[in-house]
Amino acid sequence: MDEKHDMEFNKDYIEPSQATRNIHYSIREVTVLARKLQKEGKRMIYLNIGDPNVYDFDLAKEAREAVIWAIQHGKCGYAPSEGLPEAIEAIEKDARDRQHIRNIVGSYMGNGASECIDLAITALANPGENILLPSPTYPQYETITSRLSIEARYYRLDESHNWEPDIEQMATLINEKTRAIVVINPNNPTGSLYSEATLRKIVELAKAHHLLILNDEIYERLVFADHAQYISLGSLDPEASVITFSGMSKAYQGPGIRIGWGIVSGKKENLESYYEAILRMARARLCASHPFQYAIKPCLEGTQSHLPGIREKLKRRRDICVEKINQIPGLSVVPSQAAFYMFVRIENCDDDAEWCRQLMVEKGVVVVPGSGFAYTEPHVGHFRIVYLADEATLIEAFDKIASFVANHNHGE
Repeated sequence: MDEKHDMEFNKDYIEPSQATRNIHYSIREVTVLARKLQKEGKRMIYLNIGDPNVYDFDLAKEAREAVIWAIQHGKCGYAPSEGLPEAIEAIEKDARDRQHIRNIVGSYMGNGASECIDLAITALANPGENILLPSPTYPQYETITSRLSIEARYYRLDESHNWEPDIEQMATLINEKTRAIVVINPNNPTGSLYSEATLRKIVELAKAHHLLILNDEIYERLVFADHAQYISLGSLDPEASVITFSGMSKAYQGPGIRIGWGIVSGKKENLESYYEAILRMARARLCASHPFQYAIKPCLEGTQSHLPGIREKLKRRRDICVEKINQIPGLSVVPSQAAFYMFVRIENCDDDAEWCRQLMVEKGVVVVPGSGFAYTEPHVGHFRIVYLADEATLIEAFDKIASFVANHNHGE
């Protein structure tokens, strides 16, 4: 009997919902095999998850002290659903003064920027409508659109032009059912930083078609490339409808405290009903973690003295990875300008998921295939590398990758 036949005759079978059928999260799914191999005694090098705390990074001092104070003073009840007032005030002040975002309609807090993005998309689009996502993309956006029966339409990031969006191709994807454009800048998984000219074209396109821009800037404080300049898309046109997402996980090294926010900006008359819909959803889920919200104000208003050291460490590790990649025949990479990722190109590869699986099995190096980020091209594969690990670990990992490539190039 096949599985479907078994289901028909097994009345006790609990069938999962259709909403779960197409949900995949490659960044963590690759660890299923990795942990199996580790249990069997194989040493694994995990370069798949962008969690600074797994490596030699720690929660910012200001955040740690504020959270300890909050817990000691009993700040563990429900917080206001939209967020702690002093935290919201600090977020909006930073957005105005540093990021130059004008026409702020309001802001809201979530259990990580991920929840803020989920609330924004759920409050916006109906089943059968579509949202434009970058390719490659961060998998969470695919998960949300799939669950909500929203069509994901992918615009290409151009590897030959520093992974910047192809605006002309983006424009061809827009139709009467398009509701928003997702922009991830600085970018995950490529580590690229978009130019002001590119960002302005996206804003112009969105305004011309009356679209919301979902602007993910969680890595904006981790720009380290020489002469690279971060510009917040939300600052470019005060009349454009934008939600800018950020949080505590990357710049303040606290991914596990799950605190993020969304800043809604643009013409109030165009956004107030939509913003209220987001707040209704926020009220329905009660609140984001209360004590951890006390970390926001001291972090945003602090000296940021921890950031130069983090950026220098990331730049040094990026450079090691680029040097090692360039020594491996068949691999190449566009050096990242920000964050802690690079999207490595594999020539003559028709299945990067299998390539990465074999690398795990043979060499114990865990990376995520490019196809897991909704990116494929004929006869070429990719994988995302997370270069948070210490220099010695990165060198060991790439020595193993070089050996793996050499073996397979010789048909061994």
